[in-house]
Amino acid sequence: MLGSGVRTKSAWLIVVPFFLLAGPTRASLAIGAVLSLGGLALRAWSAGTIHKGETLTTSGPYAFMRNPLYVGSFLIGAGLAVAGGSWLWLVLFLVFFAVLYGPTVAAEAARLTEKFGHRYVAYSGQVPAFMPRLTPFRGGGGERGGFQWSQYERNREWEALLGAAAAFAVLWLKMVWLG
Repeated sequence: MLGSGVRTKSAWLIVVPFFLLAGPTRASLAIGAVLSLGGLALRAWSAGTIHKGETLTTSGPYAFMRNPLYVGSFLIGAGLAVAGGSWLWLVLFLVFFAVLYGPTVAAEAARLTEKFGHRYVAYSGQVPAFMPRLTPFRGGGGERGGFQWSQYERNREWEALLGAAAAFAVLWLKMVWLG
């Protein structure tokens, strides 16, 4: 499984060419911002709910899908790709995301199955990996409360917010200055 540090560092392989070659427009920035804001909100909710390595989290966004942090990352990345102003960026992002996150999701499912056994198997049998359920999963039991700001901060989720804000600022400046 690729750790988050490797995934983050791998992103730099496309970040520099992306910013150099992007051609953002007002429309692409607006559409991209909506996608990314949705992803940031989902990641924030997820990070404020999950207690990584401590318990099997099945509440909050995890009651609707098993991988809301990854779905949030996908929405942020897709939003930035759209904001870049070319469909090529979106296609490249989709390939990049599938290559990096496909093995990560599979390895994480195996690790959670090993750690939580039948509880995770039952949960994963009822909660989709990426597309949300219409009704929340209620079979978790025994876990901590919902969203907590302290947990959001502990999981350092503010870093995603700062990163996305910086990326959109660069794209906006590029659009304004280079028109």
